[in-house]
Amino acid sequence: MRKLTLLIILVATAAVALPQQMQMPKASGPQSDAQKAFEKLKTLAGSWEGTYMGMSGKITIRVTSTGNAILHEMTASGRPDDPITMIYVDGDRLLLTHFCDSGNRPRMQGKLSPDGNTVTFDFLDVSGSAEKFLMHDVMFTMVDADHHIEAFTYSVNGKPPFRAPGMQLQRTK
Repeated sequence: MRKLTLLIILVATAAVALPQQMQMPKASGPQSDAQKAFEKLKTLAGSWEGTYMGMSGKITIRVTSTGNAILHEMTASGRPDDPITMIYVDGDRLLLTHFCDSGNRPRMQGKLSPDGNTVTFDFLDVSGSAEKFLMHDVMFTMVDADHHIEAFTYSVNGKPPFRAPGMQLQRTK
């Protein structure tokens, strides 16, 4: 009987302590370079407006998936659809997947500049056809809390990539 009582007490203690332990934040060491860049990009969450290659555009950036991903959505006048981009940390890499309205999904790896104001994403690979149009790389430059620049490099019809003029954006909220 004594063993049974002791067993019940141990099980009850574990039932109370285990859920509390599971909710405790894990001790973390220093942030990786990928995590630092990701945290910097999180500061862009909000609504933005600007012009790009003669078109007015709006961008919405939001942190989602309990802080584990950034969703970037661009809408522009004269465009049939709104491409989205997902940014996330995978191990020690900062990754970006662009879901292009041309039907492909280029994937890029990012790094933070030494001054901490620019995150550059370089091409890794692509799923889907890249014959007509391919976003090759992306650069986000944070000017201040209410202004940033997004610059894109494209490849059109299989020709060598070219850098388009940067899109100057202003925060609207």
